[in-house]
Amino acid sequence: MDTAYKYEFSWDLLGDLKLGRPNLGPNTRLEVYRLMQFCFRDVIEKAHGTGEADRIFYEAGYLAGRHFYTNLIEPAHNLNEFLGKLQMLLMELRIGILRIEETDLEKGYFVITVSEDLDCSGLPEKDYEICTYDEGFIAALLESFTGKRFKVKEVDCWCTGDRTCRFTAQAEP
Repeated sequence: MDTAYKYEFSWDLLGDLKLGRPNLGPNTRLEVYRLMQFCFRDVIEKAHGTGEADRIFYEAGYLAGRHFYTNLIEPAHNLNEFLGKLQMLLMELRIGILRIEETDLEKGYFVITVSEDLDCSGLPEKDYEICTYDEGFIAALLESFTGKRFKVKEVDCWCTGDRTCRFTAQAEP
């Protein structure tokens, strides 16, 4: 078994899209993203179980959120600037439509919705939420801005019959 660590993430792995895709550009269809995401999830879940697949997807989202903040949002000097930049970027990059339903920075509590998200909008109904990657992504964004660790949980999902994904975020003690 190869124990070398070959693929540590860095922003450089996104590459030079103008050089590498001069004709096709940076965009692709949502089906291609979901094909990759759900095939990864299927393979990981079969090999390691649902709980471990959820943990891996949360951690991957967390890693992505840290890098997203560092490379695209930072610096943000106050909550309104941070949330405004985040909202604009998620829309501009076609990740989703971010809304903040509740904010209590002192208590470290947020209720956040993301509509038309990449992961589940338009999928058939299931009896469970599926946006585990997004939970980690949001947790890292909030931690990067506040310096406090957050536990993020999806409480409403397109796949459970809602038409937006809703997340609660609570700072850990």
